[in-house]
Amino acid sequence: MEKRVVFRSAWLPYALLAPQIAITLVFFFWPAAQAVWFSFQLQDAFGLRTQFVGLQNFVALFKDQQYLSSFRVTAVFSVAVAVSGIAISLLLASMADRVLRGALAYKTLLIWPYAVAPAVAGVLYAFMFAPSIGIVTYALKGLGIHWDWILNGDQAMLLVVMAAVWNQISYNFLFFLAGLQSIPRSLLEAAAIDGASPLRRFWTVIFPLLSPTTFFLLVVNVVYAFFSTFGIIDATTQGGPGTETQILVYKVYHDGVKAADLGGSSAQSVILMFIVIALTVVQFRFIERRVQY
Repeated sequence: MEKRVVFRSAWLPYALLAPQIAITLVFFFWPAAQAVWFSFQLQDAFGLRTQFVGLQNFVALFKDQQYLSSFRVTAVFSVAVAVSGIAISLLLASMADRVLRGALAYKTLLIWPYAVAPAVAGVLYAFMFAPSIGIVTYALKGLGIHWDWILNGDQAMLLVVMAAVWNQISYNFLFFLAGLQSIPRSLLEAAAIDGASPLRRFWTVIFPLLSPTTFFLLVVNVVYAFFSTFGIIDATTQGGPGTETQILVYKVYHDGVKAADLGGSSAQSVILMFIVIALTVVQFRFIERRVQY
């Protein structure tokens, strides 16, 4: 029999929801509406006057080669962060699920990076891979590898991808570990009795049962790569060298804050919002079909 909560007062449910609704309206819908409005405005150099220009800001964006190149940079960066982050986290979770001695310490060490802010993670990797004083750079130099992400765009991209993946691994690890521990051991034992190898058991039993968790983390990691990695890029490369690591969210910040182009920056934020919404819809529309609940 289904149990339902019955409130004696008619206004109590609305009073409980009111704070969350107010926060959502003030900090989400209102800024989004302002961004849409400013995207149709052109502001003067002193920020004193605005002029309605319609779609002029959007037309100018798609004529800007630097903005168009940021789409390619964002695609490469987000795919690298999402795919490698999920794959490494799944591997670590599988290893942690088999650990018997020292399991608590092992899991605790893997969870620690989640407590590090993205900007701090960027600073850590910038110091470790610094061209002149970085300890990792020194080790790579001993192997005959010249590392200078300040001048090399590919190395700069690799640096921010490593920092972003490291910062997100703990989040993915927690969900994968919980999913692995919820799988009935009887299924794995039955597959082992049937003669399935560990690798075959993983692909035919474990991974299909983890598909809901994997799909959820895919959506979360894509959103993370598009937005939450701003602090990492700002603390390390600041979009450089040139525009080699200038993803869309950093381009919004650069044009809006540093270049003082409020209209163009707002137009970019609107486009970015629609891109993320479209990607999320596509993932739920097509990828979710392969999920086995």
